[in-house]
Amino acid sequence: MRVPAHAVCTAIRDDIVAGVHERGTRLTEEVLARRYGVSRVPVREALRTLEAEGFVVTRRHAGACVAEPTEQEAADLLEMRLLLEPLGAARAAQRRTEAHLKVLRGLVRLGQERAVSGGGEELRSLAAWFHETLAQACGSAALSTVLAQLRHKIAWMYGVPDPADPVEAWAEHGAITDAVARGDTGRARALAALHAERVTAAHRVRALKRPLNTSAGRN
Repeated sequence: MRVPAHAVCTAIRDDIVAGVHERGTRLTEEVLARRYGVSRVPVREALRTLEAEGFVVTRRHAGACVAEPTEQEAADLLEMRLLLEPLGAARAAQRRTEAHLKVLRGLVRLGQERAVSGGGEELRSLAAWFHETLAQACGSAALSTVLAQLRHKIAWMYGVPDPADPVEAWAEHGAITDAVARGDTGRARALAALHAERVTAAHRVRALKRPLNTSAGRN
């Protein structure tokens, strides 16, 4: 059975974000096909997608390589997130479905329970799922795609810092969900902006403590 290119793309992207494929590393179709147990065709399609997303670049005489973003590019991503996540939340308040609300409320309930008991990696997964669902609820494929790419790239360059206060972070998720459920676009936008600012501040503090995953961070 032919493995779809989007599944291969997700696998390669996840490995890039996790640092399995380091920045500047060559990505040959043959090696990747062997690693992921697929033919070279879906790998080739996946690399084209990842190049369009900015995770991969094609270099003369080298072929496909993991991109090496600059520190300025990394900083720009945080600024973009500050602008776009509040927009996504406001749109979600206008366009969300009951199915979206059911998932968001379930994630908030789980997140709040795990935040009290201590969740670690599970909390990070729940938070990612929450933001993915919130982006999908905005009713714009273009905006939700951009938001997903921003989250992936920021995780790649900055890592994923644990919130200083997980209980507070999930209280913010709950408040955003309540505003979205009420259709209150202004409050949803404002709460999402505050949440994005807190997360952005954590990324910037993390960046001060260790080199970013950018070309400027190489020795």
